Amino acid sequence: MEVEIVSEEHIKPSFPTPPHLRSFKLSLLDQLLPVPYAPIVLFYPNHDDHCASHNMMNIPQRLELLKKSLSETLTRFYPLAGQIKDDLYIECNDEGAYFVEAHLNFCVSEFLRQPDLLLIHKFLPCELVLKESAAGTFVTNIQANVFKCGGIAIGLCISHKIVDGAALSTFIKAWTTTARGSKSNIAAVFPNFDSSSLFPASDDLWLRDSSMAMWGSLFRKGKSVTRRFVFPDSATATLKAQATSSYVKQPSRLEVVSAFIWKHAMAASRQNNGSQKPSLMTHLVNLRRRMTPPLSEHTMGNLLWIAAAARCMDTDEASLEGLVGELRGAISRIDGDFVQKMQGEERNSIMCETLRGIGKLGSQEEADYFGFSSWCKFGFYEADFGWGKPIWVSSIGSSGTVFMNLIILVDTRLGDGIEAWVTLDEPEMARLESNPELLTFASLDPSPLAVDHSIGC
Repeated sequence: MEVEIVSEEHIKPSFPTPPHLRSFKLSLLDQLLPVPYAPIVLFYPNHDDHCASHNMMNIPQRLELLKKSLSETLTRFYPLAGQIKDDLYIECNDEGAYFVEAHLNFCVSEFLRQPDLLLIHKFLPCELVLKESAAGTFVTNIQANVFKCGGIAIGLCISHKIVDGAALSTFIKAWTTTARGSKSNIAAVFPNFDSSSLFPASDDLWLRDSSMAMWGSLFRKGKSVTRRFVFPDSATATLKAQATSSYVKQPSRLEVVSAFIWKHAMAASRQNNGSQKPSLMTHLVNLRRRMTPPLSEHTMGNLLWIAAAARCMDTDEASLEGLVGELRGAISRIDGDFVQKMQGEERNSIMCETLRGIGKLGSQEEADYFGFSSWCKFGFYEADFGWGKPIWVSSIGSSGTVFMNLIILVDTRLGDGIEAWVTLDEPEMARLESNPELLTFASLDPSPLAVDHSIGC
């Protein structure tokens, strides 16, 4: 796959950032996650097979629209137009977003027919693992990939120091709404930057050190592999019925898919090792709606905390309804009272207790860890710049020798199913992807084009 970089430039905000906003202090929770970027790729097909040449003629106009609307959007999202200063601050210097234009020598359908997950990083404008300090790097990095058929893939790498999934969704929604302009009946999206005052960071970086120690204990050595398991609406409905119990009367599709994958990942580990290890599952929880009063969904920053459910068993297999109950219990403990304590005088002790508890279990050699994160209900498939909605919203594949067992849950294009991006050690993935019960409910690495056969090239 040849990806030719055609141009590189900085897209600056349409209006300068006022002097009093030039230094943006990150929140306490912004120091939580160990990865430098929140990567995502939006694939847009050429919807008309017979008009490829016409669409190619429109490419310059489309790229110009992307840049102009990005410039206008960055004025409102001014920290995203800056550079990382250190672990506490973003320098809002209006250097802009790093914007790359790339051309590809094949059609988008050729890639989507059977996407190679390890090649998706080629659609992104920067390396996802920083070899040195993040200081001086651009907060926002974007690559517009133009296929020979007129399709476009937009790859975004925005610093995880300022966006979580909900904040990334807010930025994309603002950018696409700006691009559509008067054609859109949706009001312009304005961000809220209150998180740094709600969870003020101290200069001693105590949470960062605690969280880095915790995440470090959860990494393992081996060879990772990523697979996509797509659960249609009919499968999630059946799983919800199976998981219903007196404790959880109405399980959500997120709960049942998470618990179902956890159940079979534990089984794969048991088959691989000959015995059942203690198992720890975590889920990142969006705090916006759990605060009193609830925060706007347009609040920027990492408003996340970690729900942890542990399963220490003998050789007996865990039931789906039992695992759903444990997950529901873990998430429900992160309620309004808990978040108030995170903001009060007890915050140091309560946050450290959670991080150390997870790290202690995760560091045990005989324990398995599975980390879940959800992109569901963030509306990424609504990202229309004026030429239609994306056919596929993509994460990235992994093949590292040092990795975490990680599961990212994403809505399917029609919003009625869940696409699970599962990264495990190769031997355990081999057992998982051949599990007959799992494959009864989920398709393994299906083509995104299979969702809608009317899509052209």
